Amino acid sequence: MAEEQLIHLIDDEPAIRRSVGFMLKTAGYRVKAWPNGRKFLRELRHSVPAVVLLDVRMPDLDGLAIQQQLVERGCLYPVIVMTADGDINVAVQVLKAGAMDFLEKPFDRETVLKVMNAAFAELADRTKQLERRDLARRRIAALTPRELEVFEGLAQGFTNKTVAFDLNISPRTVEVYRANIMHKLNVTSFPDALRIAFSAGLAEIPEMGAALKAVSG
Repeated sequence: MAEEQLIHLIDDEPAIRRSVGFMLKTAGYRVKAWPNGRKFLRELRHSVPAVVLLDVRMPDLDGLAIQQQLVERGCLYPVIVMTADGDINVAVQVLKAGAMDFLEKPFDRETVLKVMNAAFAELADRTKQLERRDLARRRIAALTPRELEVFEGLAQGFTNKTVAFDLNISPRTVEVYRANIMHKLNVTSFPDALRIAFSAGLAEIPEMGAALKAVSG
């Protein structure tokens, strides 16, 4: 519900913070206004899901710099940038850096609320993805180092015999490890096990990444 949805409003102009903040609050959103990006980044707490609405041009830290720092911190907040005439090129840069959308000043209430609804829908989806990742990582953490080695080998498409040869163990032992992996990950098929690995972010090995994407796509 809107009353539970937080928007971080960042703009160096007090009049914009007041007018846009009032518009959002009367629509039922909870708004926290910030006079600059540095203060926002310093006091930001990732534990509270939110959408970020910021001006693209501000002294000290502009919208692009703020967006880049959010990306570097791994922050999943959808970012909406506010632009004035002549700022479209800058807005495009921010979008390329990961922002979700932009609003051209002056904007009407209907347009703002439409964008905010889309942003919070995106936030809900990202939150679910994060929850799936954390659950997958907890399951992966239950594997022993040797089980993980076997898992990586099988994920690359190697046969039991090849994995056994590479790890200097018997094919029968690989089968036992595979059964243990399936049990610990609570899955009934190996593609499902690979999807868990993909959700956990275990795709650093190029071959494994290709295998995981193949079964997840």
